[in-house]
Amino acid sequence: QVQLVESGGGLVQPGGSLRLSCAASRSIFSIAAMGWYRQAPGKERELVAAVTSGGSTNYGDSVKGRFTISRDNAKNTVYLQMNSLKPEDTAVYYCRALVGLSLYWGQGTQVTVSS
Repeated sequence: QVQLVESGGGLVQPGGSLRLSCAASRSIFSIAAMGWYRQAPGKERELVAAVTSGGSTNYGDSVKGRFTISRDNAKNTVYLQMNSLKPEDTAVYYCRALVGLSLYWGQGTQVTVSS
């Protein structure tokens, strides 16, 4: 079992940057995969980025080249660096962990991109 707490969301202008953090309640060294998902009003939750325990990454098409996911096993934290933000990136961003066959979600953090 693991608890996940996201932070770093907020209001940013188009073209700006934010870094989201997902802090886990236990070591993430052995967690097979961790990722970021987002959900905008009226839309389904979608993959933003994911990283495996081996360091392999996967990104949603809409964020490739702009977002970077990373994990710091020493700090039990996964990060999402978001650059060149667009209004369509506005959503609640959720952290997810795959532990064995179980999925765990954080409570989400709001990201709003607006001038």
